[in-house]
Amino acid sequence: MIEKKDVALEKAVLIGLVTKNQDETKLKEYLDELEFLTFTAGGYAMKRFTQKMDMPNPKTFIGTGKMDEVRNYIAENDIDTAIFDDELSAAQERNISKILKVKVLDRTNLILDIFAQRAKTSYARTQVELAQCEYLLPRLRGMWTHLERQKGGIGMRGPGETEIETDRRIVRDKISLLKERLRTIDKQMAVQRGNRGKMVRVALVGYTNVGKSTLMNVISKSDVFAENKLFATLDTTVRKVVIQNLPFLLSDTVGFIRKLPTQLVESFKSTLDEVREADLLLHVVDISHPNFEEHIESVNKILGEIDSSDKPTIMVFNKIDAYKAEPLDEDDLETEKTSRHYTLDEWRSTWMNKIGDNALFISATQKENLEEFRKRVYDEVRSIHVTRFPYNNFLYPDYNYEEME
Repeated sequence: MIEKKDVALEKAVLIGLVTKNQDETKLKEYLDELEFLTFTAGGYAMKRFTQKMDMPNPKTFIGTGKMDEVRNYIAENDIDTAIFDDELSAAQERNISKILKVKVLDRTNLILDIFAQRAKTSYARTQVELAQCEYLLPRLRGMWTHLERQKGGIGMRGPGETEIETDRRIVRDKISLLKERLRTIDKQMAVQRGNRGKMVRVALVGYTNVGKSTLMNVISKSDVFAENKLFATLDTTVRKVVIQNLPFLLSDTVGFIRKLPTQLVESFKSTLDEVREADLLLHVVDISHPNFEEHIESVNKILGEIDSSDKPTIMVFNKIDAYKAEPLDEDDLETEKTSRHYTLDEWRSTWMNKIGDNALFISATQKENLEEFRKRVYDEVRSIHVTRFPYNNFLYPDYNYEEME
C-alpha cells in the first residue's frame, strides 16, 4: 500500500472484476497500478472492492449486492471518488453516478487527468486536450439528463436533444481544430528533426516509472524532470550526448502502461516519432518490479503499433539495487520455485542469456555498472556512425576505460 502523506489527498475507492480473462493475481497487479495512478493524480485509495463475474454488468459494471456494499462504505467514510479499473461505457458511468452520488472515474479518465496535470508544453497540452475531447464525445448524452424532464409540451419539444447535438458539434469542431494544430506542430518538429543532420539517434523507451529520465540525467548530465510517480515525463526531451569523443542524440520519451487508453495512443503517436526515427532503442526495464516481464510485453506491443519493433535494441535492466528475490521456504515441499524466487544471477541465465551483449544490468540512481553501459552504447553508436560516415572511422577508436571520468 502507498503511504498516506500529510497533504490533503482526495479519498477514493478502487473497484475491479475477476473475470474469465483476468484472474485474482492479475487483478491485484492491475489494482496495485491503479492505486499508484490514483496517488499520482492526487488521491488516496482507502479500500478496494473486487467481485467475480463472467463479464461486467452492462448497466452498473458490478452486481447489485456489491454496489450496495460500495455505496454504504462511501457514505460511512466520506469518500470523494469511485475509480473503476476498466473503461466504463457512458450508460454505466451515468447509472453508477446516480447510485453512488460521488465522482465516478474509470482507468482511462484517471490517466487523462494525470496527463492533463503533467502536460507543460503547448504540444503536450494539445495532445491531451484532443484525447479528452475524443473521450468526452460519446459521453455527452449523460451530461444532459437534467433536461429530460423538460421534454414535451408547447415550445419544449426535445430541448435536451438539441443541446446534445449542439455540444457534439462543438466538440467535433474542437477535435478538428486540435488535429489541425497538431499537424502544424508536427511539421515544425519534423523540420527540427531534419535540422539535426545525420547524427546517430538513440531513444529511451520503456514502461512508465522505470527510471528513463533518471538515466537520461546521469548519461547526458542534464536536468530532466524525474519523479517516483507515473508519467513524470510527457514531452520528448532530446539532448546531445558525448561518450569519449563520439557525439549522438539521446531522447527521453513518454512511458507506456498496460491498458493504455486508445485515445492517448492515437494522440501521442506523433510524439513517438522520435522512437520511429531512432537508430537505436534503449529499452529500460525496472527489474525490481514483480511484473517487469509483462511490462516488457506491453512496451513491445506498442513499439509494434508504431512500426518500431525491428529496430536495434539494448535491454537495460535498471534498479538492480532495489531487486529482491522472494524467499523460498525449502522446508515446505508444496512450495514451487517460480521466477519470483530467482536471484539476479539466475535471471541472467534465463531467456536474458539469449540476448547476450544486448542485456545490461544497472542502477541509474546508485550508478552501478554505468561504465559497462556507456561502453555498450558507445560500441553500438560507433558501429552505426562508421557505417554512415566510413571516412570517420579513424576518429572513433575502440572504447578506452582510461578516458572515462
